[in-house]
Amino acid sequence: MDKVKFRIFKSRLLFILVCVLSGVTAIPLLAILGEVLIKGWNQLGWSFLTEATPNAYKAMLAAQAGEEMPGGIANGIIGTFLMLLLAAVVAIPVGILCGICLSEYRKSWFATFVSYLTDLLQGTPSIIIGIITYIWVVVPMKGYSAIAGSVALFIMMLPLIIRSTEETMKVLPETLKEAGLALGGSYWRVMLKVMVPTALGSIFTGILLAISRVVGETAPLMFTALGGAAISWNMTKPMSAVPLLIWEFFNDPNLQNLIWGASLFLLAFVLCLNLLAKRIAKKWKV
Repeated sequence: MDKVKFRIFKSRLLFILVCVLSGVTAIPLLAILGEVLIKGWNQLGWSFLTEATPNAYKAMLAAQAGEEMPGGIANGIIGTFLMLLLAAVVAIPVGILCGICLSEYRKSWFATFVSYLTDLLQGTPSIIIGIITYIWVVVPMKGYSAIAGSVALFIMMLPLIIRSTEETMKVLPETLKEAGLALGGSYWRVMLKVMVPTALGSIFTGILLAISRVVGETAPLMFTALGGAAISWNMTKPMSAVPLLIWEFFNDPNLQNLIWGASLFLLAFVLCLNLLAKRIAKKWKV
């Protein structure tokens, strides 16, 4: 009986210890979220989301007069969505096809080589990707551009989509593919019409997580897109993004108050993507 009580005591003690350590771990996260929410909530408004970033002179005049900071982050929002859209349009089909090939031909030397390169690319620091993209795209184009920023984001998204697709295709039952082949379908028709739609939920979740992973990157865009104060739709010209604006606000004393609103918008966007990914994963679980 004493042994049973001792085991119950150890179980409860371990449970309490895990709860306490989890709470301690959550304290920095809650402190960051609370600080951003308190200081950034009042800034989020229609003008903040639809107007371009003010220049330092206008911001200085507003601060001296005690007025509300003019302008917003519309140029960063537009730039972020345009660069993410272009990167995703290329990365999604390439990543899915590459993931399918790795799952189907996993024993070949080529698949092993590509898998190793995928792991290497996934672990490459983002600033290195920015420098490489600068050499590959910015220098030949003789100027910074949103296209160069999209290439950098594409390189960062690709290994995440490849890995999520590969792991999802591996857990699908082989009988599913065998049934499609038995009905007379060609190999790639079965893959694209049967296997991929079955795994679509998990693949789409991986795509959303890849987007949420790169949406907050600053270093690659500093070497490629450079940034800009005006709202621009021209992908061949320098373009701003929300992470770039946060960095610019931090370096300008007159614009530092705008950091909180931009940070809150970025956190809310990433949170929505993660919640959507979890909902899709729960609904279409393979």
